[in-house]
Amino acid sequence: MGYSRSLLNVRANQQNGEAPAVDQQHKVVSHDEWLEARKALLAREKEFSRQREALAQERRDLPWEEVTKDYTFDGPGGKLTLADLFDGRGQLVVYHFMYPPDWDAGCPHCSFWADAFDGAPVHLAARDVTFAAVSRASMAQIAAYKKRMGWSFTWVSAAGTDFNYDFGASFTPESLADGTAVYNYAAGSPGFSDREGISVFCRDSAGRLFHTYSTYARGIDMVNGTYQFLDLVPKGRDEPPDDTQFWVRRRDEYGAD
Repeated sequence: MGYSRSLLNVRANQQNGEAPAVDQQHKVVSHDEWLEARKALLAREKEFSRQREALAQERRDLPWEEVTKDYTFDGPGGKLTLADLFDGRGQLVVYHFMYPPDWDAGCPHCSFWADAFDGAPVHLAARDVTFAAVSRASMAQIAAYKKRMGWSFTWVSAAGTDFNYDFGASFTPESLADGTAVYNYAAGSPGFSDREGISVFCRDSAGRLFHTYSTYARGIDMVNGTYQFLDLVPKGRDEPPDDTQFWVRRRDEYGAD
């Protein structure tokens, strides 16, 4: 793995006892000039907010597809169906957590996202939404990694089921080999046997289940609070465009290099 140059510089400064600093060539102006520029950007931000809200409505207005296949997951207390994952609510958000059974630990990037999951379920439940993570790793693997990371959110195993394959987050060896694997709605090379994603499901009063939405790759950025904070600061995400994955670590691995 590599690191962005700025991250390496920060670590070198810390090792030398120096406080990290932001040394960038940037325009410095008076308060009045700053305020004028900020108000101009605010107008664009408000327009973007309106566009984002309109897009969110279009997302909610998408047609649904009925889920007719039976899926059974391994949970910490035994077997669970997809209907069980709703936990008595009408809507379900599933995070497809990259953790295939042949890995020693969950994906660092998914772990980066998952650090924000524990606080969400109680607020989602107040709006008739249940949250669960799903991986192909065994329940024993998931339980051990979950304990290591100190997480409490619901996380179940889809080992032995087609769930992750059917919803575009896992790929057969054959499809990876011949380039027919479909990820983020396009055939190509996903890079791994499992990838990250979010799928949304709904249940009607008759108990029928529907798939309403799925998003993958950069589409899941919108639920990552850390990225939203980083997008506010001068250095942003501080990653070169051709090396975006390397700065992220599992929370107990920063400073280990």
